[in-house]
Amino acid sequence: QLVESGGGMVQAGGSLRLSCAASGRTFSLYAMGWFRQAPGKEREFIAAMSSSGSMTSYADPVKGRFTISRDNAKNTVYLQMNALKPEDTAVYSCAASRKPLPASWPTIQAYDYWGQGTQVTVSS
Repeated sequence: QLVESGGGMVQAGGSLRLSCAASGRTFSLYAMGWFRQAPGKEREFIAAMSSSGSMTSYADPVKGRFTISRDNAKNTVYLQMNALKPEDTAVYSCAASRKPLPASWPTIQAYDYWGQGTQVTVSS
């Protein structure tokens, strides 16, 4: 089970940190990803990190602004979001994948488990 937290409303230029807590003993075996879905749009890949944390992948719209990290001892993955823009407004979800390589991570079908999502709203 994956449970996100940390969403909310923030002004443009502000920051938020999302957390995704996982239950179970196998968290450290999964690559973890973040996706978002805005109203009327398809779910979009944001970032992902390998099981060990040694590899990351980011979508172009968030490169340099968002940072993914994880703490395997706490079974938690984070998404630090800086310099937020109104177009970042969406429901953000975390997901777990057994795919070890970054090439697979942007694909929704690569993920086995999903959280319920947390709303992020950025006002202008």
